[in-house]
Amino acid sequence: MQWILQDVPLGRNIQNIRMQKNLTQQEVVEKLQLMGSSMSRSTLANIESGRRNIKASDLKLLKTILQVEYDCFFE
Repeated sequence: MQWILQDVPLGRNIQNIRMQKNLTQQEVVEKLQLMGSSMSRSTLANIESGRRNIKASDLKLLKTILQVEYDCFFE
Protein backbone atom coordinates (compact mmCIF):
# COMPACT_ATOMS: atom_id res chain seq x y z
CA MET A 1 0.00 0.00 0.00
CA GLN A 2 1.33 3.41 -0.91
CA TRP A 3 0.57 6.47 1.19
CA ILE A 4 0.50 9.88 -0.39
CA LEU A 5 1.34 12.59 2.07
CA GLN A 6 0.18 16.05 1.19
CA ASP A 7 2.04 18.86 2.89
CA VAL A 8 0.44 22.06 4.10
CA PRO A 9 1.00 24.92 1.63
CA LEU A 10 2.62 27.06 4.31
CA GLY A 11 4.14 29.57 1.91
CA ARG A 12 0.88 30.11 0.07
CA ASN A 13 -0.92 30.56 3.40
CA ILE A 14 1.65 33.17 4.46
CA GLN A 15 1.14 34.99 1.17
CA ASN A 16 -2.65 34.92 1.48
CA ILE A 17 -2.54 36.29 5.03
CA ARG A 18 -0.05 38.99 4.01
CA MET A 19 -2.26 40.05 1.12
CA GLN A 20 -5.38 40.08 3.34
CA LYS A 21 -3.50 42.49 5.61
CA ASN A 22 -2.67 44.66 2.55
CA LEU A 23 1.07 44.37 3.12
CA THR A 24 3.71 44.08 0.43
CA GLN A 25 6.58 41.63 0.68
CA GLN A 26 8.92 44.58 1.17
CA GLU A 27 6.85 45.98 4.05
CA VAL A 28 6.81 42.60 5.79
CA VAL A 29 10.55 42.12 5.31
CA GLU A 30 11.30 45.60 6.68
CA LYS A 31 9.27 44.78 9.80
CA LEU A 32 11.03 41.40 10.12
CA GLN A 33 14.43 43.07 9.87
CA LEU A 34 13.51 45.63 12.54
CA MET A 35 12.71 42.66 14.80
CA GLY A 36 16.09 41.02 14.18
CA SER A 37 15.51 38.78 11.16
CA SER A 38 17.94 38.78 8.25
CA MET A 39 15.29 37.75 5.72
CA SER A 40 15.37 39.44 2.31
CA ARG A 41 12.44 40.15 0.02
CA SER A 42 13.62 37.48 -2.40
CA THR A 43 13.75 34.95 0.45
CA LEU A 44 10.16 35.78 1.41
CA ALA A 45 9.15 35.42 -2.25
CA ASN A 46 10.78 31.98 -2.35
CA ILE A 47 9.03 30.96 0.88
CA GLU A 48 5.66 32.11 -0.44
CA SER A 49 6.17 30.22 -3.70
CA GLY A 50 7.16 27.03 -1.86
CA ARG A 51 10.74 26.97 -3.14
CA ARG A 52 12.22 27.56 0.31
CA ASN A 53 11.40 26.63 3.89
CA ILE A 54 10.91 29.20 6.61
CA LYS A 55 12.87 29.26 9.83
CA ALA A 56 10.81 28.74 12.98
CA SER A 57 12.15 32.03 14.38
CA ASP A 58 10.92 33.92 11.30
CA LEU A 59 7.52 32.22 11.49
CA LYS A 60 7.27 33.38 15.09
CA LEU A 61 8.00 36.96 14.00
CA LEU A 62 5.50 36.71 11.13
CA LYS A 63 2.84 35.64 13.61
CA THR A 64 3.43 38.90 15.49
CA ILE A 65 3.65 41.11 12.40
CA LEU A 66 0.56 39.64 10.74
CA GLN A 67 -1.33 39.48 14.05
CA VAL A 68 -2.59 35.92 13.58
CA GLU A 69 -2.49 32.66 15.47
CA TYR A 70 -0.22 29.84 14.31
CA ASP A 71 -3.26 27.86 13.18
CA CYS A 72 -3.80 30.35 10.33
CA PHE A 73 -0.50 29.36 8.75
CA PHE A 74 -1.45 25.67 8.69
CA GLU A 75 -5.02 25.74 7.33
